[in-house]
Amino acid sequence: FHDRFIAVTSTGEQPDAMGFRNSASCLIEAKCSRADLLADRKKRFRKNPSLGMGDWRFFISEPGIISIEDLPPGWGLLHVVNGRVRKVHGWPKGNCCWGNPDDKPFTGNKQVECDYMLSALRRMELRGHLNEIYDGVIVNKKEGNAA
Repeated sequence: FHDRFIAVTSTGEQPDAMGFRNSASCLIEAKCSRADLLADRKKRFRKNPSLGMGDWRFFISEPGIISIEDLPPGWGLLHVVNGRVRKVHGWPKGNCCWGNPDDKPFTGNKQVECDYMLSALRRMELRGHLNEIYDGVIVNKKEGNAA
């Protein structure tokens, strides 16, 4: 595994996965060992959750690496079993909860989240691909239709 995308942010946070949906952001941190989990706790954006990305935050690991008791307050847990992701703890009940401010365990650092995405866009611009965002989405590659 090689994580080739390193973004420049004011906090230095580099999430393993970041998603956005229904007015909410979701961060997923993959952990391969307990030592990795313990090292993660020392990071400044973990010590001060207001600095961190993600309105929803999850650790993902194989069973036996992280237990519910290991989780910081507000964090959820996902386990990978036979190549499938299993919801263990903290997953919202229903799609309506993702964007509801009363249900979100955190208020993600929106400036850092934007900086992270802008870092990705900047790389596209530097490589001459930024104008492609105006081409629309390719719906059917066979026919070459764009939406």
